[in-house]
Amino acid sequence: MAFVLTSFSAGVRADGPSPVPPVAGEASKAMYERLKSLAGTWRGTVEWTGARTSSGTMSARYYVTGNGTALVEDLESDGTIAMTSVYHLDGSDLRLTHFCGAGNQPRLKASVVDPPAGHVRFAFVDITNLKTPESGHVSAVELRLDGTQKMTLIFTFVGAGRESYERIELTRVTDHG
Repeated sequence: MAFVLTSFSAGVRADGPSPVPPVAGEASKAMYERLKSLAGTWRGTVEWTGARTSSGTMSARYYVTGNGTALVEDLESDGTIAMTSVYHLDGSDLRLTHFCGAGNQPRLKASVVDPPAGHVRFAFVDITNLKTPESGHVSAVELRLDGTQKMTLIFTFVGAGRESYERIELTRVTDHG
């Protein structure tokens, strides 16, 4: 796990996560309320950089469930849901469980939050179904909301000692889908 934390902090650069203010007070609750406003359908592009390189198109569907206590994000590529994330509060912490196409489920906690700017970064906490310590998995996630119609997701993916970034740029297609 020390490698994951080290690789996350080393990932702060132009092609990876950006610096944002640390979590404070009611920021997690305010950010969760802002995230719930993503409900709807989104479309855009995906680009991998780092150890893996490729690009393509991606769509996303966001919906609120659990009587408002969870936001589900389904990311689709080529007509198939490739991965799902669930955002929720745990007390005063904003959490994320990512159901990865790699077959594992990293759990992350917001480490930095800036609700007015629409920025949140999640850091790795633990993981289920990781076959080996070298197996590929998400170690960090960042969301950058640009108003109500555009957003960027950045997944930091580590495996076999190498790091990649999956940058997804999305534009809203419909509300409350």
